[in-house]
This record gives sequence, structure tokens and C-alpha cells, in this order.
Amino acid sequence: MTDKNKIQPWYSLAFILGGSMVCVPSLLIGSTLVSGMGLKKALLVGLVGYALTVVIMVLQGIQSVDLHKPTVQIAKQVFGEVGSQRIISIILAIACLGWFGIQTNVAGSAFANLLGIYDIHISVPVSSIIWGVIMLVSAIYGIRLIRLINYIAVPYLVLVCLYGLFEALSSGQGSTLLQTYQPAAHLSFFDGLAVTIGSFALGAVIAGDYSQYSGKRSDVVKAASAGIIPTGVLMIAVGATLAIVNKTSDISSVFMNIGSPLIGGIALILATWKTNVINAFSGGLAIINVFSISKEKEKIVVAIAGGIGTLLAVVGILNYFVPIMSILSAMVPAVAGVMIASYWGVQKGDPEKWTPVLGINWLGIISWLIGAMVAVIPVLLGFFPSLPQLPNQPLIGIVLSFCCYLVGGKYFVKKTNKQTLQMKEMEE
Repeated sequence: MTDKNKIQPWYSLAFILGGSMVCVPSLLIGSTLVSGMGLKKALLVGLVGYALTVVIMVLQGIQSVDLHKPTVQIAKQVFGEVGSQRIISIILAIACLGWFGIQTNVAGSAFANLLGIYDIHISVPVSSIIWGVIMLVSAIYGIRLIRLINYIAVPYLVLVCLYGLFEALSSGQGSTLLQTYQPAAHLSFFDGLAVTIGSFALGAVIAGDYSQYSGKRSDVVKAASAGIIPTGVLMIAVGATLAIVNKTSDISSVFMNIGSPLIGGIALILATWKTNVINAFSGGLAIINVFSISKEKEKIVVAIAGGIGTLLAVVGILNYFVPIMSILSAMVPAVAGVMIASYWGVQKGDPEKWTPVLGINWLGIISWLIGAMVAVIPVLLGFFPSLPQLPNQPLIGIVLSFCCYLVGGKYFVKKTNKQTLQMKEMEE
């Protein structure tokens, strides 16, 4: 049972989840969506995408409420003890390193633009290297500094966003641009959905890490609904509106036009800095789990993780934001598909039926791989326009993994039971 002193009220969890949405990536989603579709459609896609994410979060989070365990512990049944450690850690490492690169790219672009105003010219790749090094060094040594940055960055980003939104909506020109805006590119509804789901897919899968101290199932429903949907849609609206008014989807250029370049530039740098320290640290720990590296080498691995993320920033990972989010929306939710099939399909939501599996549960891993690989094929084909293209269906991975586990579970359970019965008959 959970210690009553550790039980968190639902609104506390909602505040944590909502706070996680107040970040640069959420603004990037808004500017990306609106660059390929109208504002109303972008908001609709955001609403649907985050609503679907909340459904996954609730089904995942309730498992941790019932069992009082984090996600990686619960996954020991569906992937096995070894498989759980490897699968969750690999996905966490890939997501953290990718996000580190994207946000370092944003910080590098903002810093380069800011210096350019004062006639100091450096390229975005060089600026990204500078900030990548600062961020990874902070992740290794600057815990107290990062706490301070975190306390400053979130309120500051919120104030800058609100000021930028007020400035955009209060000007006659801004209102006209919002009414007459036509997207320059075309982004389909399902592509937009993939971008939205991909932006918080990992958070949905590991929802149990946050909800394991909740008192009851309904707390997860209330917290996820109140924390994710309104905050996420609001941030999309802010990012989209600012992109339209400033006539660019480049988030660093957008913030340079809020108030003064210094105000907007500092907001982006602080926001990405505080988030990237966590990305580097979490990515390092994930790599340690994947390769069973000793704890003594933690700082070295965190530095390596930050170095890889910085390299991604240098090569311009931000330019591939849409396909990266689509890949994450294809591969990550498939983990939840398998876990949901096991807990809600096989066990009928009964925590008494949960038991860890030693070693590797190949049924879970294969089911996840089938769903993830099928879902990611349309995204990969998009890199090769000369090849036949398939429509992007961001939910196909979770559905396929769910079905594969249920069907495979029935077959293997029946087969195992039959073999056990035969062995007992031979012994008699």
C-alpha cells in the first residue's frame, strides 16, 4: 500500500503535468501546425491530439495507481525484467537526445540572432555548440544553478508569451493578419496529429512515474484532463498566433519581435537551458541502463549524451522537427499499446493478476516492434519522395501492438497450458 503521507492530491499532479507543457516545444508545435494549416484547424488538431494523449496517459497512469510502481517496473510483466529495462531506456534515450538537439538548436538560433543585432555575427551551428556545451556542463555540475534557472525560466517564459499574445491581439495589424492568414505549406490532419502526439508521446507512456502516488484512479483522469488539454492547446494557440503575426514559423525569430530582442532571446535561452539539463541527465541515465554501465561513470555518460545532442543541433535537427515528431508518435505509443493490452485486456484491470516476468518476454517485445515498425514506414518513406508514399496514421502503432499482444497472448497461453497438461499426464 502507498504511504498516506506520500499521496498527492489530483490538482498537484495536474499542476506538474500542466507545467511540463509550458515549454518551447509546445510553442514549436503551434508554429509548426499553423505553417501548414489554418489557425482553427491547428487548434482542432491540437485539441484532438492532446485528448488522445490524455487517454493513453490515463490508461497508463492508472496502472501505477493500482500497483504503486513506476512505468519501468510495471513493464516487467509485458517486456520481462531485462526487456523492460532495455526497451524503456532505449526509447527514453532516443527521445531525450533528440529533444536536447532540437532545443539546443533553438537556443543557438536565438543567441546567434541576438548577437547579430549588436553586429556580432556567428553561425547557428557555432552558437549551438556553445550552448550545447554550456547545457551539458550544467547537467553534470550545476544542479543548484539549474534549480535557480528553473524557478526563473518558467514564470519568465509565461510572462513573455502573454505579453507577446497581448501585443499581437491588441494591434489592428495583428487582428487583420489572423483573419486573412493563409498557410504557405500543406500539412494534413493526420500529419498534424502525428506531430502533436509525438511531442508528448513519451510523457503519456511514462505517466505512471508521475501518478504512482495518486490516491485513486479518478485522480489520474482529472489531473491529466485538467493539466494537459487546456495548457497544451493554449501553448499551441500562443505559438501559432505569434507565428502568424510575425510572418514566420521560426520560433527564435518570433521571440526576437516580442518587446525587444533581448527580452525574447533570454526567454528562449533560459527555457531551453532548464529543459535540456533534464534531457541530458535523463538521456545519460537511460544509456547507463541500456548498456549496464557502472554508476561511477555517470558524469561521463551524461557528457556523452549531451555531446550527441549537441552534434544533432549542429547538423540542424530542428529542420527535421515534423518527421522526428512523427517517428516518436509511431514508435513510442506502441509501448503503451502492449502495456494496455496486458493490463486492461488480459488482466481486466485487476492488479492482483500482475506478476513480473524474469528475463525477456518476447511476446511483448515482438508485439511492440510490429506496431512500431509498421507505423514508422510512412514516415521513413517521406524521406524518399521518389518512392511510393503511404498516408501517415499516427495511431496505427498502438492499435497494432495492442492487437498483436492480445492475439499472441491467447495463442501462447493456450499452447503453454496444453504443454503443461501433457507433461503432467506423462508424469502420471
